[in-house]
Amino acid sequence: MSSYLQARRATLDDITALRTLWETMRYPVAELEKQLTEFQVVVDVAGAVVGTIGLRTAQKQGQIHSEAYSDFSLADRARPVLWERLQSLSTNHGLVRLWTHDSSPFWTQNGFQPATPSELEKLPETWDRTKPGWLSLQLKDENAVASLDKEFAMFVASEKQRSEQALGQARVLKTIVTIFAIVFALGIIAAAVYLFLARRASLPSP
Repeated sequence: MSSYLQARRATLDDITALRTLWETMRYPVAELEKQLTEFQVVVDVAGAVVGTIGLRTAQKQGQIHSEAYSDFSLADRARPVLWERLQSLSTNHGLVRLWTHDSSPFWTQNGFQPATPSELEKLPETWDRTKPGWLSLQLKDENAVASLDKEFAMFVASEKQRSEQALGQARVLKTIVTIFAIVFALGIIAAAVYLFLARRASLPSP
């Protein structure tokens, strides 16, 4: 039962187990090692890594990749656990769409569909748009998210402008206060000098 399996983020302690899984699948081990932070692992009740999957992100898009298991008879139990983890990560990263090349029926059963030409245009270029077999799952309304991002950017710009105006007004006020203080100080000095001279002039001559 999947209750005996748990998904978590991969760590350096998992690297030996991951290498074994990647080598079994004939994945580019050296390249994937550099992408360790993209990987999630599923462990059994003893804490042993029995499966892994990667999620790379770019431009609010997420690519599910490099799925591997120590025994593919565990895949049906492990995939739902990993999928729950991937959905949580997608929410945390604010992703609007997920992609995969995995042809397992599990993904199409969970909403992934062959990407249309218009959808492929949204795929980050670094993920090779020309490669056939892309499956896609929309998580959020991309136009709505883009609109919200635009509104947020405008809000930030407006707040920045208001802050700059407030700082400018504060500088002007500070300058006025400084000038007033200088004038006041000069007035006190002038009054003191005047009183000193007037007092001296009032003294009788020797």
